Amino acid sequence: MKIAFYGSSLVSSYWNGAATYYRGILHALARRGYDITFYEPDAFGRQQHRDIDAPDWCRSVVYPATDEGLRSVLAEAGGANIVVKANGVGVFDRELLEGVVELGRPGALKLFWDVDAAATLDEMRGDASHPVLAALPKLDMVLTYGGGPPVVDAYEGFGAATCVPVYNALDPSTHHPVPADDRFACDLAFLGNRLPDREARVEEFFLKPAALLPERRFLIGGNGWEDKGMPGNVRHRGHVYTAEHNAFNASPLAVLNVARDSMANVGFSPATRVFEAAGAAACLITDAWEGIEQFLAPDTEVLVARDGQDVADHVAALTPERAKAIGEAALARVLAEHTYELRGEQVDALLKTAMAERRVAA
Repeated sequence: MKIAFYGSSLVSSYWNGAATYYRGILHALARRGYDITFYEPDAFGRQQHRDIDAPDWCRSVVYPATDEGLRSVLAEAGGANIVVKANGVGVFDRELLEGVVELGRPGALKLFWDVDAAATLDEMRGDASHPVLAALPKLDMVLTYGGGPPVVDAYEGFGAATCVPVYNALDPSTHHPVPADDRFACDLAFLGNRLPDREARVEEFFLKPAALLPERRFLIGGNGWEDKGMPGNVRHRGHVYTAEHNAFNASPLAVLNVARDSMANVGFSPATRVFEAAGAAACLITDAWEGIEQFLAPDTEVLVARDGQDVADHVAALTPERAKAIGEAALARVLAEHTYELRGEQVDALLKTAMAERRVAA
């Protein structure tokens, strides 16, 4: 079956936290025989900061971020059995969703894949003309990056035929243990772009512990932090390419996950970084959010912090031996239960069931 997938970027993680997620799930689907084309705009400097070349398991189409470029890629929607619009493309999001709905051929499955469901739902609650609200009656399925029961209930309450979370996971061929790298040596490292709905939580869970532990070394990676005031024991790395993520996670004593406000509020939203860190057998400290135990067991596979003081206490008490034990336990858990191969199996089953129901209805 042919999939036409309209998303932010497959080849670049630059200002694009969904890149690893797209790669992992779509590669798993390709191994199951799906013929996939990924359409992404040339925007936001992503093509100048590619992490990977176009993969051999997926046709990659980069189009100009112009009206003509939009028309050229939407014209191909009619050739697919399954048409997917992901949110957060950043260019022509409304037009792409409307195009997927209108130009997908009769009998094709039409999906909205929400990689920021908490934010999208907030927008829908405040805007009766939101394009997703208008599209829901014509969509066969909504898949989400996370969110659990609150997100499923909200989407189905808005009229989605069905809503299913497809969580982040680990691709062990991409993220795995590596030797420590002195460039990333520190006591606590955090990797994430500077975003308005995460900055206050980064201040609490990362910068506050750094101030509380002036004798310890802290490292922050990601875009946008260059002009942020930080304690003197914090080093800023800038953009960290995907190929460096293993070393970034494997080198510190511990790494930190900080959810965005919206994802922390709804819970059941493990970031890509959670599984990348576990894949590298890193000792992960995460801010507290509902549903963490569905993915990693607190105290044995992950350390959970309610605030910056908790983070500081974890770092102060952590020994290399305990950090190693927690990291190894996390790696074993995600390899057993949270790989992209398993997520691909889940999506494959959803698509095949929906296509079978479509044939019966016809």
